[in-house]
Amino acid sequence: MRLVSIPPPPGPHYEGGAQPPQFPHQGRPGPAPYGLYGPYGPRPPAAVNGVAIAALVLGLLCFLPAFGLVLGLIALRQIKRRGERGLGMAVTGIVMSSLGLVLWAVSLASGVAMDAWEGFRDGTSGNSVLSLRKGDCFTSPGGLEGWTTEVDRVPCAERHDGEVFALVTVPEGDFPGDDRLVDMGEDRCYELQDAYVRDSWALPGEVGVYYFAPSRQSWAFGDRSIACVLGREDGIRFTGSLRRDETTLDAHQLAYLEAAEVLNVALDEVPESDYPDDDVSDDREWAGQVEEALAEQIRQLRAHAWPAAAQEPVDDLIADLGKARVAWGKAADATDPDRYWLREEEAWELTDPAQSVTTRDALGLASSPPAYDEDAEREPEAGDMQV
Repeated sequence: MRLVSIPPPPGPHYEGGAQPPQFPHQGRPGPAPYGLYGPYGPRPPAAVNGVAIAALVLGLLCFLPAFGLVLGLIALRQIKRRGERGLGMAVTGIVMSSLGLVLWAVSLASGVAMDAWEGFRDGTSGNSVLSLRKGDCFTSPGGLEGWTTEVDRVPCAERHDGEVFALVTVPEGDFPGDDRLVDMGEDRCYELQDAYVRDSWALPGEVGVYYFAPSRQSWAFGDRSIACVLGREDGIRFTGSLRRDETTLDAHQLAYLEAAEVLNVALDEVPESDYPDDDVSDDREWAGQVEEALAEQIRQLRAHAWPAAAQEPVDDLIADLGKARVAWGKAADATDPDRYWLREEEAWELTDPAQSVTTRDALGLASSPPAYDEDAEREPEAGDMQV
C-alpha cells in the first residue's frame, strides 16, 4: 500500500515562482475588467480541494484511518494556502479517522481485530498448504513432485498424496533465502520423522520425505512454517495413516520400541572405514558400545510387564539378544584385525532382525523387516539394520 496524492484541480499554473498577472481593480470594489471573466460577470466559485474529498471518504469508511487523518491535515493546509473549498469535508475526515484509530486501538487491545484476522486467514487459506497441520492427509493437483500451493485435506483412510508429520517453525526476521530454507527443511524434517513414525518397520520402502518451505511472497504474509510431508516416491496415492507415535500406539508397543531404539541408535554409529582395515581401534570401541546397548535393551525388556500373549516371545528374544551381546563383546576384545573382522561378522549374524518378528506380531506391530542393501561390501550399517 502506498500513499498517492490527489493532483490539484485544473487551472492556470505559474512555474518558477512567477506571480499571476495583476489587474488594476484587484483588491478594490467594483467589477473586474472586461475580458477576465466576461463583461461584469460574477467571480466563479473556488475549486473543491481533492485531498479533502479523499480524507472524507476514508474517514467515513473507517478504511485506513491513519491515512485519512494524514490526508485531512494536508487538506487543511492546502485549503488555507490556495483558498479552496472543502474545509468541512477535511474536518469531518479528520474527526472520523481519529475515531477509527481509537476503535482499532480498542479492538487490538481486546483481541477482536486479531480474531478477525485469524478468521480471515483461515478462511482464505482453507485449500492452501498454509492450512495444513501435523497429522493432516491431503491431495494436490500436481502430486508431490509437481504440487502447487493448493491442496485438499482428506481423511487419511482415503487415497491421498501426502501426510504432514511435522511443522518446523522458522525464526522471525528477514526472509532467510531459498537455500537456507532448503537446508533447514532437509535437516529438521529427517530429524523429526522418527518421532512421528516410531516403528521404522511400518514405513514402506517406497515412502520418502518431502517438505514445503515458505516462499518470499508467503513470508511477507507471515508464513513461518516448513511443512514436512511423507509420500510415495513413485507418485502413487496411498491409503491409511503412517503415524506411529504416542497417539496411535499402546503402552506395550511403545515399551518395545523404546527398548529397540537403544540398539538401533548404537548400530547407526558404525565407524566409516574401508573394509578390511588394519586399524580397528574405532571399530572395537563401537563394538563395545553395541554390547552396552544390547545390555540396556535386555534390561528394559525384562523390566516391563508384558501381556500374556507376548511374554514367551519376549523371553525368547531376550535369550537371542544375550547371545548377540556376547558376540559383540568378543569383537570389542579382539586386538588382531583379522580376528576382529571375524568376530564382527559372527556378531552381525546373531543380530538378526528376524528374531523379533514373533514378538512384534504378538504386540500388534509391523512384522516385516525393512530391506537393506545386501550387495554392500560390509554388513548393513548406518540405519540399514533396524531391530
